[in-house]
Amino acid sequence: MFAVIETGGKQYLVSPGQKIKIEKITAEEGTTALFNRVLLIAEGDGEEVKIGTPYLEGASVEARVLKQGRAKKIKMLRYKSKTGRRRRKGHRQLFTEVEILTIKSL
Repeated sequence: MFAVIETGGKQYLVSPGQKIKIEKITAEEGTTALFNRVLLIAEGDGEEVKIGTPYLEGASVEARVLKQGRAKKIKMLRYKSKTGRRRRKGHRQLFTEVEILTIKSL
């Protein structure tokens, strides 16, 4: 069984027992999070597929929040030739690591 959920402006293909890193959500470590924006659910090995328009009514995915963190630093450098202008920036993206517990369909 697997599902496609939407969170943080991105779509994720998830199945029970899987650990994924998603955009930061406001939840404490150890608590459960419920994702209601389910786009697709496939049961078994893809025999029975339910597709939403755009979301499935009554479907949800439950996950346990494992960790809140920050990704590795991404370094950016801008350079303008002839003037010698340089600008250096860095960014660390916030993320939440979750473990998918259950997928509930209609």
